[in-house]
Amino acid sequence: MNEVINCILHRRSIRSFTESPLSDVQLEIILKAATHAPSGKNIQTWRFTAINNREKIETLQKISEQVLLSKNEKLHGFYHPRIIILASNDRKNPNGLADCSCALQNIFLAAASLGIGSCWINGLKNICDEPEIRTFLSELDVPESHIVYGAASLGFPQQEPAPRLIKTNAIKIIE
Repeated sequence: MNEVINCILHRRSIRSFTESPLSDVQLEIILKAATHAPSGKNIQTWRFTAINNREKIETLQKISEQVLLSKNEKLHGFYHPRIIILASNDRKNPNGLADCSCALQNIFLAAASLGIGSCWINGLKNICDEPEIRTFLSELDVPESHIVYGAASLGFPQQEPAPRLIKTNAIKIIE
């Protein structure tokens, strides 16, 4: 089987990471893969903000948890990654969510190909304009005109996850 298909079929969400840091080269490759994702009309209005600072990651998680708690919602965690990449896009871009989704998939596949674990984090999409979150995002240089459509938690896997069950009724071929 070719390595791309193998990577797609074997990638899993990782929710427990080791303390080992990613190298600058690994992070550059992952971010480059993000920028090579499809973009509607090729306008590429996205931004990928890589947070490689534990204190800032923990601050973002704490603020997010507090905002969601005030709304009687729960953050399902960032999973204490070594790095988190925020995928944001201009709110005026009608393809912003799709563009970021494609880029995040490239991030996950690039990471997996390098032996790095990842997990999709959706918690910021609906709260990124809350004042506490937006203030912190501004400190991270995320444009105010952007919505954070998703994030990728990255790090080396603590353990290999079990294979997941794939639903067999998801495909329909019409001839």
